[in-house]
Amino acid sequence: MLRSIGLALLILSLSTGVVPAQASPPEQLRAEAEETARLLAKLLQAGRLAIEQNQALIDDIHKGEKGFTPEVFERQMFDIFRTRTGIDLSATSGGKQTSVAIPPLARTLLPALIDASTAVVLDAQVVINQRGIGYKNFIPATFGSQAAARFSKQSHVLLKQTALHPRNLKNEPDEYEASVLQWLSGRPNSETYVSELTEAGKTLRVMMPIYYRQECLACHGGPKGEWDISGYPKEGAQEGDLAGAISVKIPLRAE
Repeated sequence: MLRSIGLALLILSLSTGVVPAQASPPEQLRAEAEETARLLAKLLQAGRLAIEQNQALIDDIHKGEKGFTPEVFERQMFDIFRTRTGIDLSATSGGKQTSVAIPPLARTLLPALIDASTAVVLDAQVVINQRGIGYKNFIPATFGSQAAARFSKQSHVLLKQTALHPRNLKNEPDEYEASVLQWLSGRPNSETYVSELTEAGKTLRVMMPIYYRQECLACHGGPKGEWDISGYPKEGAQEGDLAGAISVKIPLRAE
């Protein structure tokens, strides 16, 4: 069981994370960190979806140069992110204001995740453009793991994909993540996320669930135990089942 279920520090929310005008400094710090974590998770999800939408192109055995450049990827990621959050990252990168308030911390960290994400796609160009090979193992999960790891190395924030039974051992959940995943596994597919203060209020943990989409089932569906194209046994999952979560860990620092 999740330790803090039923306590005020556990937040299951669909809110925009707007900070109340009268919030005290500690409350404002937590609210800004929570919204930043939510936006980071949404941006990583947007990158994953951009890869998913181009999977057939990436794995085209006959085509060499695919045209799926870091610039094309970035535009598509921005489009998906804007649809899901109302925030136009192309405007913020030009110094313009958006109609949706962005916390100061997010204005620093979102560009760092953008850079990490496009760098992963740049590094994968040789693989993406290779003719004569179909499945290349450059899939949403691979992209997500690499982008999150690259971002985390350059930031004080830990961003991670995780699951109860991950194929990539680097995505093994810690004790906290495992408890949240267990709790989420019994909940329906929704946009709800979990946010909690840990370590006596020194750290904010945010977990945003990832659910299997129809496109995922070619590898993760049935028959359970059958080997998929990547060489792993299929999980027997169905569309809408919990696949894992994006985990964000932000240390809170007083002004």
